[in-house]
Amino acid sequence: MSEPESATLPTSPEALLARLAELDIAVSIFSHPPVFTVAEAKALRGELEGGHIKNLFLRNKKGAMWLVTCLEDRDIDLKALGQALGAGRFSFASAARLMTYLGVLPGAVTPFAVINDTEGKVQVVLDRALLDCDPVNAHPLVNDRTAAVAPGDLVRFLEAVGHPPRILDLGNL
Repeated sequence: MSEPESATLPTSPEALLARLAELDIAVSIFSHPPVFTVAEAKALRGELEGGHIKNLFLRNKKGAMWLVTCLEDRDIDLKALGQALGAGRFSFASAARLMTYLGVLPGAVTPFAVINDTEGKVQVVLDRALLDCDPVNAHPLVNDRTAAVAPGDLVRFLEAVGHPPRILDLGNL
């Protein structure tokens, strides 16, 4: 499956980087072949320092949308997570919902994608352990690059685009 040009996305990686620059957020970009899984990312990243993440785009039975960003090796119990968040039962959202709400394709899910959720429909949850990682590595809306930012800057970005994150210790679920 080939990826469409980033120009077809609601926000291009370049527009995201411009927004980060406006917020005075330092970012380092690393290019690599497209990756779709944590295992593929681990195999390609070499010695890239910092916290590496996985993102779960979830919905509950009422149709509420959640983006959960955690350390890449976390095993997340969706039932326990739903209970901890008071959201009820979670399931994974479809690729169509992913594009509708976050404007990215499968394999490119990232906390930066909430820049596309201008209506504030997606609730963001960050793993507390990410705040101890410097930098935090995430896709910049496409899965052929990795953007490294300071954890506090990631939180500041999320707040600036109207998605203050809920910080939760996902290691205890």
